[in-house]
Amino acid sequence: MKSGSRYTSLSEINVTSLVDVTLVLLIVFMITAPLLRSGMSVDLPQTMAKEIDPGEAIVLTVDKKGALFWDKEKIDLLTLRERLQKREAANRLKPILLQGDKEVYYGHVIEVMDIIKELGIGKLGLILKPRQR
Repeated sequence: MKSGSRYTSLSEINVTSLVDVTLVLLIVFMITAPLLRSGMSVDLPQTMAKEIDPGEAIVLTVDKKGALFWDKEKIDLLTLRERLQKREAANRLKPILLQGDKEVYYGHVIEVMDIIKELGIGKLGLILKPRQR
């Protein structure tokens, strides 16, 4: 080596691999996010309303036979009332989304709505399937 020659350090950071990993993670989250929706599979009535994202909401389902589900757990009306009272006592602000099969007896859905309204829960939404144009 010559005396007087200088070595310089590389002052730029190579971010190519960081960008690659970030894009892969973005694609993975974009694919898996729609699959995370919880609840039972029922044949929903159709509407022209825009689709909403349930996010962190509690999904209540009334199936064809009138059975009630909290996300995917089958419960009865008494258990529903108890859970909603505990939820309100904890002052949780998660909205409640209600979906009922289009062939279910209308009274079953109204019973669930009545319990929710009786407890003073204001954040209630109905899940419907968008109508095909």
